[in-house]
Amino acid sequence: MTIRYKNQGIDLTTTGTTSVLTAPSDATVLVKQIQINNGSGSGVNLNVQVTDTSASSTFRIFNESVSGAATKNIINYTLVLEGGDILKMTAGTANEIQGIISYALLDRSQQNG
Repeated sequence: MTIRYKNQGIDLTTTGTTSVLTAPSDATVLVKQIQINNGSGSGVNLNVQVTDTSASSTFRIFNESVSGAATKNIINYTLVLEGGDILKMTAGTANEIQGIISYALLDRSQQNG
């Protein structure tokens, strides 16, 4: 098993639901931090969801207004995404929410057997 530390940028250019990170089918993702910034002068509603593909269900993990010109951490503890799970975000205003996801990728693709 290989552990790779990675990051993924976030730029919500639409008010539609956007998939911001998908766990590879042969890996587990340990999300350590999701930090977002609201670039506007007023609050923007943000909804964060995880689609658990093994359960065919989507779960809301964050839903609140992010103050104008503010930076916010979305999670306080490690979020585990199993193979195929999808982290999604929906912003109430387009082109205002940006950020970064920091995670460890536990890659099993090189594993024998």
